[in-house]
Amino acid sequence: MSESSFELLARAVGCLLVVCAASAQAQPGPQATAAPSAALEIARCADVAFIKKAALGAIGEVELGRLAAQRASDADVRRFGQKMVDEHGKANNELKQLASSKGIELPATLDEAHRAETDRLSKLSGTDFDHAYVRAMVQDHDEDVAEFQKQLKSAHDVELQAWVSKMLPTLTEHQEMIHMIARDLPAPPKKSS
Repeated sequence: MSESSFELLARAVGCLLVVCAASAQAQPGPQATAAPSAALEIARCADVAFIKKAALGAIGEVELGRLAAQRASDADVRRFGQKMVDEHGKANNELKQLASSKGIELPATLDEAHRAETDRLSKLSGTDFDHAYVRAMVQDHDEDVAEFQKQLKSAHDVELQAWVSKMLPTLTEHQEMIHMIARDLPAPPKKSS
């Protein structure tokens, strides 16, 4: 689990604990009456954590996509990078509107883990860049598709569920494309010792 994922998970668990404690204190009488309210707050908290994580992921993919569109030596990698800029940029704008309508403030810039990945890739060039970027995108899209499939089943918010449902085919298409690019990408030249 990456550092940013761990931080988001820690925040979500913290949020759950605060919500559960507040619900227990606010609800007089038997615990059974507090349970539906607490469960609702826990589900909302999980949705908020997912929205923030999805926004960070989209910002990261846009940044790395820009880098790939500029630096990749392979034409397919450059095209895929530009596709990430265009499609994840659009998806993030839609997510911002959804979050805003729910009073959720999204991150505007990369977190530490995504910044480190961008910095690492920005130091590479040629086929070294191509292979590192493609590996990162394969891993990222495999994780994203799994998380979006899970969120589709567990989302409490109907509008979030609709957005996830709309985005999942696009992410699956990206996943298939990057796996094909990875399969077809020429091996990097062997470095002489």
